[in-house]
Amino acid sequence: MHEDDSPFYLDILFFCFQVTVKKKYSLIETHRIQGFFLEISKVKFNMSKKIMCEIMVVMASTLMASWGQAEILPPLGPPGTTVTISGEDFGAFQSTQENKVEFNGTPALIQLWESDFIMAKVPLQARSGAVVVINGQTRRTIGVFDVRKPQITKLEPSEAEAGSILIVHGENFSKTAGSRDPNTMFGVNQVLIGGIRAKVRKWRPTKVEVKIPANARTGKVEVRLASSDPLPDGSCCAEVKYAMSNSMPLTVVPLVTFQPKEGPVGSKVIFSGQDFGESQPAGAAVLIGEKPSTIARWSNRTIVVHVPLNATSGAVVLRRGRDGESRKVGTFSVFTSHVDRVIPPEAPIGSLVVIRGEHFGVYSESGSIPYAFDFDPGANGVEIGGVRAIIHRWLDNQIYFWVPFSAKSGPMIIKRGATTPLPDGTCCAKKEIVTLQAGNFTVITPHVDSYAPTAAGIDEIVTITGSGFGDFIKIAEPTQLAVNRKAHDWQIYAPGANVSRSEVMINGMASHVVSWTNAQIKVRVPRRHVFGLANPEGFKLDATKGKLVVKRGSWDALENGQCCTDKKWISVEAGPFTVLKRGLPDKSYSQNGF
Repeated sequence: MHEDDSPFYLDILFFCFQVTVKKKYSLIETHRIQGFFLEISKVKFNMSKKIMCEIMVVMASTLMASWGQAEILPPLGPPGTTVTISGEDFGAFQSTQENKVEFNGTPALIQLWESDFIMAKVPLQARSGAVVVINGQTRRTIGVFDVRKPQITKLEPSEAEAGSILIVHGENFSKTAGSRDPNTMFGVNQVLIGGIRAKVRKWRPTKVEVKIPANARTGKVEVRLASSDPLPDGSCCAEVKYAMSNSMPLTVVPLVTFQPKEGPVGSKVIFSGQDFGESQPAGAAVLIGEKPSTIARWSNRTIVVHVPLNATSGAVVLRRGRDGESRKVGTFSVFTSHVDRVIPPEAPIGSLVVIRGEHFGVYSESGSIPYAFDFDPGANGVEIGGVRAIIHRWLDNQIYFWVPFSAKSGPMIIKRGATTPLPDGTCCAKKEIVTLQAGNFTVITPHVDSYAPTAAGIDEIVTITGSGFGDFIKIAEPTQLAVNRKAHDWQIYAPGANVSRSEVMINGMASHVVSWTNAQIKVRVPRRHVFGLANPEGFKLDATKGKLVVKRGSWDALENGQCCTDKKWISVEAGPFTVLKRGLPDKSYSQNGF
């Protein structure tokens, strides 16, 4: 018998074997027998077919007995599969050249060798066939391994955004993705999307979950399994190569994100993505709850819209044009503003008032700049008795504002501007102001009942009692910014008295406030009066006598709603006051050279 005749003889021998023992075998058993005969066929001998048939029964008995003592798990799988061979009398491990495991003639990488247990990796070039254990001159056919190719059967979804999750269904993906250590001696199983490696989240033999890379483009999805092959001498490890699956197309749509995802009407919503177009295509629109939004800006990577007056909560749909795709990119919740309470409900001008509640949105968002705050409040604001207040801070759950100088007692109204777009999405078919009454606000006027003493030395305390003083303003607010520049330029300037929005003046000079409540103020008598007051315009030698005055200041909004006019003050004169030359330093202080 010659090697070239082996396939022909194998078929005859196997047929003879089946006839002799009168038994049908399973696929795995058939592979095992064929593998055994393959080893026999490598020996050159001359023998009649009849004699070969007669010895089949003896061979079968020996063969099946040896298989009963050895087991291969798993019996099938893709390249890279770790296979365990359980049996007995494998012998001791000597070297990678003496001890080998072959898959249909292809040497495998041995990971563990015991006399009754072997672990090996299915090599990349392996084909289905006999598994042979070699120890020196001893060759032992253990059974058959069925090599399977990784196969993709379905992508879920078949169209997805970059950054989203993709599930690859199929078979023979191997049990794990392999080591996550980049320095491992073994390769790592991978999923490629358009040639770009995706981050693996979960890996199972029939399902792989990955995150689509941000830079992925439409293309083919492939699963590739890393090889774990030995070097020619049997040691670890040959250069990593890959067994590739079939490919399946995936449509990667550009990632579109938007913020915020909730808010009242008039809210600015900013879309970020790519390939929107340098200008708004004809028929393009952004729908919020099936209602067209007002488009303030359209560029290739950014779209800015405002939630329209008639918007309702629902899907956000980006329509690229009359004949273009309509794509749902998320949902938006439209909320109605709600007020919980106002603190305080009454105060003098210049006081800081806070309205607490929810869904107030953003104050300055009426423009087209692709940022939440764009310095254009539009019609957004707060009015007290019909007078626009000065907004200090506007958050979604609270609004802080200063009571303006011209404020009047009356209803406190929160206003939000909103629009309805023209058919092409531009502004505006309609402009309206949505109002919400936060309650009634009372503007009170400071009143002095009494003060004592009416004359005091420097650093002594003066107590003023009355009502409507409000809170002391602790925010630094220079009102004469040019003073510093004029002083350096040697120009004549006058400091003036109107600086702080809450102050007590003693003889024309601000005093140090020790405490300030709505009903009582305590101040410390300043020192400068007894030494005289000077400025570039002259010198006032005696400033100890004058008036005690309580002052509160504020501004008004400009006609266009922006901030602000110059500060204005109301002054409440308490009465005359004398600064006594008491509490001055001891005369010996200067005589001692200090």
